[in-house]
Amino acid sequence: MKSLYLAAAAALVLSTPMVAQEAAPPAYLRDRGPGMPTSMFGTYIRRGELLIYPFVEYYYDGNLEYKPDELGYTLAQDFRGRYRATEGLLFFGYGFTDWLAVELEASVIDASLRTAAADTSSAPDRIHASGVGDVEGQVRARWWRETAGRPEVFSYFEAVAPVQTRQLLIATTDWEFKLGTGVIRGFRWGTVTLRASAEYALDGGAIELGEMAAEYFKRLSPAWRVYLGVEGKQDEFELITEAQWHFARGMYLKVNNAFGITSKATDWAPEIGVMFSLPLR
Repeated sequence: MKSLYLAAAAALVLSTPMVAQEAAPPAYLRDRGPGMPTSMFGTYIRRGELLIYPFVEYYYDGNLEYKPDELGYTLAQDFRGRYRATEGLLFFGYGFTDWLAVELEASVIDASLRTAAADTSSAPDRIHASGVGDVEGQVRARWWRETAGRPEVFSYFEAVAPVQTRQLLIATTDWEFKLGTGVIRGFRWGTVTLRASAEYALDGGAIELGEMAAEYFKRLSPAWRVYLGVEGKQDEFELITEAQWHFARGMYLKVNNAFGITSKATDWAPEIGVMFSLPLR
């Protein structure tokens, strides 16, 4: 009987490396795991997972382009003003299946604009607005999983509700929609994502080329991950960097910076928050 126990123990020890090897993800999933991409940079969601992300973002722009008539004043002419804003946001994401997820994001914002000296409209020298900002939701779908021979393909549909319509500096005056798609490919040196979208606003009445991005994501260690991307649309593009510190199970700190690389983009937009991951099934 003793020899039988010894033989069983030896078999268990010998089989352990094989089990661990079978459970390890393929090299192309090492950075992100099996989850779907979300709208949050370098963040992926799995089936039955709830993501909660409270965060704060600051905006600094020394040459924001604006039209006085779009802010409720006379004169339909472009000017450049000094813009500052602080925004508090709350993001929720939930993975219904391994190919379908939903998101909801809401914000409050405090913003001010120093109008241009050459602005001859009825606008005051300083415009201030605060209150509820954008409220938006997304549905995200994964069409193809990544394999050794092909990239992952995903799409997303976004709707922005006109919750704030009175304070035009921070308002979304009518419904806005976005439809996008992207591909992801994992390599030993990191994971690359390319995506593009089309946008439609009810008050504009035309479909336009929307946001596009090229992104790089790398898992440096069990605790640290980094992100680098270029994102924007038309003549507004930003360089985005992010570091993630996974300091506890189901919790990690995100520190993000966006730098304008075209004149019409926001000059600097830092962001900081803590992501919470809760398994619900």
